Amino acid sequence: MALKSGLSQSQRCKKRAVFLLKIACPLLFAFALCEFLIYYVVIAQCRWPVVQLVQGDKKESASVLKAMFLSDTHLLGAITGHWFDKLRREWQMERSFQSALWLLQPDIVFILGDVFDEGKWSSPKAWEDDVSRFHKMFRHPPHVELVVLVGNHDIGFHYETNVYKLHRFEKVFNFSFAKILSRKKVNFVLVNSVALEGDGCVICKAAEETLIHLSRMLNCSRESDQNHLGKVCSNVEQISASAPVLLQHFPLYRRSDSECAGEDSATLEEKAVLFKEKYDVLSQEASQKLLWWLHPRLILSGHTHSACEVLHNKMVPEISVPSFSWRNRKNPSFIMASLTPTDFTLAKCFLPVEDTVIYMYIVTGALLLVVVTVWCCLTPPFPFSQHVNKHKEI
Repeated sequence: MALKSGLSQSQRCKKRAVFLLKIACPLLFAFALCEFLIYYVVIAQCRWPVVQLVQGDKKESASVLKAMFLSDTHLLGAITGHWFDKLRREWQMERSFQSALWLLQPDIVFILGDVFDEGKWSSPKAWEDDVSRFHKMFRHPPHVELVVLVGNHDIGFHYETNVYKLHRFEKVFNFSFAKILSRKKVNFVLVNSVALEGDGCVICKAAEETLIHLSRMLNCSRESDQNHLGKVCSNVEQISASAPVLLQHFPLYRRSDSECAGEDSATLEEKAVLFKEKYDVLSQEASQKLLWWLHPRLILSGHTHSACEVLHNKMVPEISVPSFSWRNRKNPSFIMASLTPTDFTLAKCFLPVEDTVIYMYIVTGALLLVVVTVWCCLTPPFPFSQHVNKHKEI
């Protein structure tokens, strides 16, 4: 009888172990799906937009530049960032970015400012920690170029920034006032929109002088008269004649987001609020100067955390790129662009919706709870009392 009782208890233990293993498997699958696989599943649905190539172009697809644009990552700092919020948001952005790189294979990636949330007031030690986390999250293979622009959260608004903060950012990301970046004969003009206050401060003056020089470079690249080119542009670096793509953090001036549409545009309450110049958007004066100096064919900006598309001077489109962080919106996204020196096409790639992940966890937990409850009701309890009584009799 003792041997039979021992075998019975052993069988029950094995059954419980098998049951616990069956419970653990769905939990592990749900975790893998919600924290790893979902990013691949969602981003794999995105496709590079097709751009028409110049007839007779032998290089065909090799001449198309594939660029990704994202904005407002807002990596939390040491002052206001809760540790779990920081852990969760950074994990989401890291998995999204790494999945996008692996699936889409872009040539170049631009982050349009506000990389950090507390760069405007972080200490040297906190800044180093934030930069280290950024490099880990946004690591990339050598053949993919990562270009980062400055935002108000990185160095502060005009009234709270200084040369030290700007140089600290420049040391890490090689960007300060403005510059031209040419890839596959496509010209990008990168602008520090925080420095476009127009009050003659040291930073603003340097930015304006740099923009005037870049404007001259662009104008000389378009010059077809060789005699005029030799006289006026003799000391100017020659670049592609392509009209530039303007990249910056602040949008050009617009009254509000009231005309913006789409599932990731601002809420109705936000659309009713008028924008403040030099805070929400650039001033009208600075906006007109940029359009006049640079003659861009396309503008991409961030800052508002919501999507918008506007047309300046009835011919120049501006795309406001939504925030890449779930902390700022439930449906983050990024822009995919196929560019040639003469043409471009854009597409938007949405990241997983956070509510979907939460619902998947809730459904998994509820189903497992039902299974455990049913199993406990149908399975006889372990005979601990019999085991104890037997030892007492001995």
